[in-house]
Amino acid sequence: MRNVVLICGLGLALTACGHRGFDRDRPDEFAVARQAPLVIPPDFSLVPPQPGAARTQTTTGQDQTLEALFGPDAARSAAERGALNQAGAGSGTEVGVRSNVGDPQTNVVDKGQTTSAIVAAPEGDNPEAQTSAPQ
Repeated sequence: MRNVVLICGLGLALTACGHRGFDRDRPDEFAVARQAPLVIPPDFSLVPPQPGAARTQTTTGQDQTLEALFGPDAARSAAERGALNQAGAGSGTEVGVRSNVGDPQTNVVDKGQTTSAIVAAPEGDNPEAQTSAPQ
């Protein structure tokens, strides 16, 4: 039985070598358009940068990337400016406030265990989602 399977497999493999069904008459995709020869571009009067000279680019690569992705800064509407002014944007906000939050000199208010119990309670209206204030 093993010899029959081996002979059939070998015969199938050899018949695949003689099949030329894919050599039909079709256009050559490389012969459709003539490839233009490579040409050196004209001189654009580019000079190499001088050591120690000031940079000619004023924006950084990161700024160029952000502008390419999201476009230039859009003007804010009156409603957006009003909402930001009411929220106190730009008036008296400390520049490094995120760095100072973990400072040991920062005063924090201890809300007790009630707030932690409320935050830790699961969502929903079922009895497991209810909590009570500790005594």
